[in-house]
Amino acid sequence: MIITQSFDIDQPVDKVWEFFDDVPLVAACVPGANLTNKVDDDHYQGDVVISAGPVKLEFSGELKIKDRNEAKKTLVLDGAGADKKGRGNATTQLDVGLQPMGGASTRVNIAMDLQISGAAAQYGRGLVQDVTGVLIDQTAGSMKVRMQALAQGQDPYAVGGPKAASGIAIGFTAFMRAVKRVFGRFFLPYNPAPSR
Repeated sequence: MIITQSFDIDQPVDKVWEFFDDVPLVAACVPGANLTNKVDDDHYQGDVVISAGPVKLEFSGELKIKDRNEAKKTLVLDGAGADKKGRGNATTQLDVGLQPMGGASTRVNIAMDLQISGAAAQYGRGLVQDVTGVLIDQTAGSMKVRMQALAQGQDPYAVGGPKAASGIAIGFTAFMRAVKRVFGRFFLPYNPAPSR
């Protein structure tokens, strides 16, 4: 499934690129993510814990930088992991593009091709999209705080809020998104077909 999302950061594009080029710092912004080993500058191993209400998945896997284009400000990452309890596998390709928005603002465009197999896939496309959307929102918030800390000469690892994902918060927010998605179509404005 393809998941796309964008968010703005009040920093110039070169500063945001510099931030994204620091993989451990970016990983520190992702709720539940923990890098355990640096194989080389483009290859990392780690764990991701995702909690959404009663659902808790723990993946162990690898992240590789497939392409890095500083001139175009684009980054492509490949990730693959297996649930530690054997309930499934996940693979993802993450495309990140930075777009200067004028002044000192940058738009971060993310496209994620996420594939989940095994028992982990039973939770359905809608729930996975909602939970992923919440995680991206939380990651964006953490990035903004950490970039601001860098701009002020502070340690970006010492700020940014809790590193672990909150299962209750993610579950509730994802649930509300699902409710809006399902029931929103019933409350759309009535547009009758034009009479002939």
